[in-house]
Amino acid sequence: MLQGQAAVDQLLELLDLKQVDAATFRGESPQTGAQRVFGGQVAGQALVAAGRTVDPGRHVHSLHGYFVRPGDPTEPITFHVEEIRDGRSFSVRRSTAKQHGKTIFFMSASFQIPEEGLDHHTPAPLDVPAPEDVPTFMDWADKYPERMAMFKASPRSVDVRYVGVPGWVPPGDRDAEPLQRVWMRLDGRLPDDPLIHACALTYASDMSLLDSVLSTHGEVWGPGGVIGASLDHALWFHRPFRADEWFLYDSASPSASGARGLANGRMFTRDGRHIASAVQEGLLRPSEARA
Repeated sequence: MLQGQAAVDQLLELLDLKQVDAATFRGESPQTGAQRVFGGQVAGQALVAAGRTVDPGRHVHSLHGYFVRPGDPTEPITFHVEEIRDGRSFSVRRSTAKQHGKTIFFMSASFQIPEEGLDHHTPAPLDVPAPEDVPTFMDWADKYPERMAMFKASPRSVDVRYVGVPGWVPPGDRDAEPLQRVWMRLDGRLPDDPLIHACALTYASDMSLLDSVLSTHGEVWGPGGVIGASLDHALWFHRPFRADEWFLYDSASPSASGARGLANGRMFTRDGRHIASAVQEGLLRPSEARA
């Protein structure tokens, strides 16, 4: 399993899209044997493509994306960027990802020049242990080696530390909890470019968010539990941050119905700054083993 700086370097390679022309870019996927492209990857790459068409002095403040079709990890992804508007303060782009001539994902992203204004945010949770005081991914993996098959081939560029119980433990080993709290950071050093950090955070934001829907019911992913897929994803960036420094992903699910679940997430730095907010809806169905 590729992890640490080597995995982060591979992620940086995935985000370093090849430019075909002024509005077209091409991206690759890691060859891990996965059946579909990880949603956070295609979202991060779509943001890279959009960001490369915008003045570097304008930073992304929000994005809204829809996952239309599963991505094929064995084929390159072509990203086409449409320039919607360049105003005095904001730039808006639409980034569309295609494979085999069909759209698999599209995103609208907005960029803004730095400005001063009103500043407030709700406080970070106080009752959360530090990332050093909660189990690592490998601590959980050692406890449940039989559940490791789904992770063995996937690079682990993000250090994920669950404050509670992960969503991939065996059925029956997870109590219902209304909140899902996870410490995260890119598991290596990133360049200083703010766009890279925004894209890395976009990549990480697709990890564990839907867990909060399952956590509400004490459910788990995989055999005997639930299978799912992201339907849409929105992310707002509030304050400067580094994705290679610890942030708390504080998530909850306000609703689940019709085989869909909605999740809200807030991201806080260790010193309590609210750096980003995410909302995602996912398709959630009983696994075949359970049906």
